[in-house]
Amino acid sequence: MSKSRNLIIGILVVLILALAGIGLYLYNESKNKEEELAAVVELMDQEKERVENEFEDLTHQFDGYTSTIRNDSLLKQLDTEKARVRELLEELRQTKATNAKRIQELKDELDSIRKIMMHLVAQIDSLNTENQMLKNENTQIRMKYEASSQAVEQLAKEKENLSEVVTRASKLEVVDFSVTTLNDRNRKTGITSRIATLQFDYAIAKNITAQPGKKMMYIRLTRPDGEVLTKNPSHTFRFENRDIEYSARKEYEYGGEAVNDLIYWKVEEIIQKGSYRAEFFTDGELVGSFSFVLKK
Repeated sequence: MSKSRNLIIGILVVLILALAGIGLYLYNESKNKEEELAAVVELMDQEKERVENEFEDLTHQFDGYTSTIRNDSLLKQLDTEKARVRELLEELRQTKATNAKRIQELKDELDSIRKIMMHLVAQIDSLNTENQMLKNENTQIRMKYEASSQAVEQLAKEKENLSEVVTRASKLEVVDFSVTTLNDRNRKTGITSRIATLQFDYAIAKNITAQPGKKMMYIRLTRPDGEVLTKNPSHTFRFENRDIEYSARKEYEYGGEAVNDLIYWKVEEIIQKGSYRAEFFTDGELVGSFSFVLKK
């Protein structure tokens, strides 16, 4: 009886030890599995965080480009992709780290959006390059236009100056002026009360640049009191955009060579003593101005 009992006890001890060993083994296996699972979860958390960061970076890149785009079509496409990135990012934040399949799917969608973005960015860069080229061309065109305008303006000024020079050069000039007082017998007299005619001798200087042809010479006589001597108030001519009175006139032929001529003034009024002025006009220009004095 003692032997049987000892055998049973021995068997029980062996069973207990076996069960203890099995339990210890299963415990160690469970602990290892938990450690492996924790490591996997940690890796998945890290991967999930990395993917989230990539999504956020992509969103920032979209924001950077949309602020510089002026093309409505591209802007609409970028806005659509931005909205999709925000949706995927929100879903990723709510996805458990252990859901490796969904995380991988989100990563694939991220890669797809990145490719779309790269294509849009290439179009944006192309448009920016074209716009810059157009701006450069516009700048060059504007500079050429300004240079041309300045050149035209300079030519216009030079032409105007040349025209003024030619006008001045072609202007006639009365020289060698003299006045002779004559009585009623056409003889010289120095007595004012006996003067019947004033004879004005003058010469038109040589000028080969002046327009040749028949011309009219006007003489305008001014008395010492400033009054213009004229036979009729209607005797006027055009000078500096207004009509002024003349005393006498005479037609002459001019061909570029010097011309000697004379004009008479018949005295029909009381001659004042003092300083007189004789002004000569032709071609609408004042071509000579002289003073003379009647003393006696």
